[in-house]
Amino acid sequence: MRKWGAAAAMAAFMLACGGASAPAWAQAPEAPPATAWGREAAIASVDISDDGRHVVAVTAMDGGRRVVTLWKTDDLTAPPYQIGSDERSEIVSARFIKNDRLFVTTQQLVEHPRRSYRTRTQVLDLEGNPVRMSLRFDGLTDEQQAFVGVGSLISALPQDERSILVADPIRSDVYKLNLYNGRAERVQRGSDRFGAGTADLSGEIRARSEFDFDGGAVFIATQLKDPETGEWSEHFRWYARDRSPVQVSAFTNDPNIVLVSKVEGDREVIYEYDIKNRAFGEVAFAHPFFDAGGVIRSSRAEDFGEIVGFTYQGARPQTVWADPRLEAAHRQIRQALRINDTPVSWTEIASGERRSFDVSAGADANIVATSADLTKFIVSKSGPTTPPEYYLIQNGRLALLGRAYPELRDAKFGETSLIQYAARDGLMIPAFLTKPDSSVFGEGPYPTIIVPHGGPWARDSLTWDPTGWTQYFATRGYAVLQPQFRGSNGWGQRLWRAGDAEWGNKMQDDVDDGARWLISQGVAAPDRIAVHGYSYGGYVGMMAAVRPNGLYQCSVAGAGPATIALFKKGTFNNRYLREFQHPTAEGEDPLHRVNEVSIPLYLYTGDRDTNVLPSESEAMAAAMRGAGKTVKLEILPDMEHTYNTWTPENVARILTSVESFLENDCGPGGL
Repeated sequence: MRKWGAAAAMAAFMLACGGASAPAWAQAPEAPPATAWGREAAIASVDISDDGRHVVAVTAMDGGRRVVTLWKTDDLTAPPYQIGSDERSEIVSARFIKNDRLFVTTQQLVEHPRRSYRTRTQVLDLEGNPVRMSLRFDGLTDEQQAFVGVGSLISALPQDERSILVADPIRSDVYKLNLYNGRAERVQRGSDRFGAGTADLSGEIRARSEFDFDGGAVFIATQLKDPETGEWSEHFRWYARDRSPVQVSAFTNDPNIVLVSKVEGDREVIYEYDIKNRAFGEVAFAHPFFDAGGVIRSSRAEDFGEIVGFTYQGARPQTVWADPRLEAAHRQIRQALRINDTPVSWTEIASGERRSFDVSAGADANIVATSADLTKFIVSKSGPTTPPEYYLIQNGRLALLGRAYPELRDAKFGETSLIQYAARDGLMIPAFLTKPDSSVFGEGPYPTIIVPHGGPWARDSLTWDPTGWTQYFATRGYAVLQPQFRGSNGWGQRLWRAGDAEWGNKMQDDVDDGARWLISQGVAAPDRIAVHGYSYGGYVGMMAAVRPNGLYQCSVAGAGPATIALFKKGTFNNRYLREFQHPTAEGEDPLHRVNEVSIPLYLYTGDRDTNVLPSESEAMAAAMRGAGKTVKLEILPDMEHTYNTWTPENVARILTSVESFLENDCGPGGL
């Protein structure tokens, strides 16, 4: 533990660094170096205590090791307090669970059974001291218990001043844990049939999910505990093969009414559900364009548990505030931070109906946390052109806590917008288009990179991209398109299900059609287009090298499967995924079509990747060399599959190696 001065902290946040030279084809100011993206975020995971007296964040002022940092809100000029971790672990997140207790998650590299990261949770006081506890999970040794920590947080029990609910991560037993005397009481035993469950507003576990079979078909059933009799009974179930989840979103102050999310038409909707009468009631929240998300409830004593907002995933994660005070506060915050909206013309993917809605341009502001009395707010400002910034609002004043990527403050970022284009069969495909700054690089057409996301059941958003795969290249004069090809989720059932069994076929067509659309719009230079994908996007990158369409000058595939067999095996071995996703993974194998490769391919992967084994990239490279094709392979040291486990060196190396490949090895003369 150590302290550091506020002046030094602010100076560190304000640093700006130079960087590498721009490519030969563009006379541009110095672009930020890869290390500006590769650094650990200078500030993240920001929260405020219910009493409003303290703010906590995970910080990394030098871009290296992360620490927990605490401010006193009554004097932000005083030196904040730092809590470090031991050398074997790194801090991932921190939050308040009581006014003077922190719930901290760390991750640590382990060697068995394979080298990978495992998480640990613990409770600390405001001086960084671990709270002594009698908590012991069945079947664990003292060493294993110390490594697991206090398990997963089920409820912070905001109406209980001393306790929280946690669950054994192995057996799903639920414990009530006193944070002041350390005593732990098991309140529910886990089982092979049920998960840890969901607590109601009083902290009682009153919803749980059951995994079972009906005539061999996997189903997930939700059981609810009757508020009067205390008896459990099944209320609704859904089958894995149907892919239409029904799940409890939140309990309400009426013990007989819960909020339940389910698919209605093309989107997810939140309904009221009457436990006693076993009936769905009124719609609590539905968005006209996008899936409903979560429920935000009040923690104030006077209206505890009342619904104050709903979330949904639109172009970016959004909140609709139901509480007039929070809605007014959000509106004023956006005005103070100069957030502007721009209209987007939109074609409904399922119906074809033309509509429009507003999207914040460049950045948006969100209320991250509040004191219980709503006098103090933590606010984030971020977007595709704005690395995250965090502010404390109190007494009507806005105070900057820090910028996540301070070296990027003066970068010439490109403009990112949500667009749609029609695939060759007429299906509307959403996409995010980032064009380089026209004041630096002109009006185009530009050298262009198509960046398909992973998953494939995933999506991109109009948010800051910490990987740098968009703005790192936009600052170097590239246009970047992120196509939300069929099979992407979060855009409605029609688009998601249209990707079934279309790996390398219609899903790949959507990517190619995006490139063609960019050419038709004068954005992309026809002879200067490449693909860079990761995970499933890496598979897309391999298939882009196979397809004889002449669209691309080269392709980059990060940690991609060279055959669908790897994904098929993983989903088949999981009894749930065998019905939920396994049947949808059908299509082409790039490994079996290496003789058709006509452009250079760069393959990179991590040596610790357990999701997509390095042998996939190695097999593709070996087959291409055997066929006399141009291929480059790099195995990055100490790198796993998911971004949260990457080191700053991993991030920087990916950016610089891809940039070098595009400049020097991509088609005639480079991209």
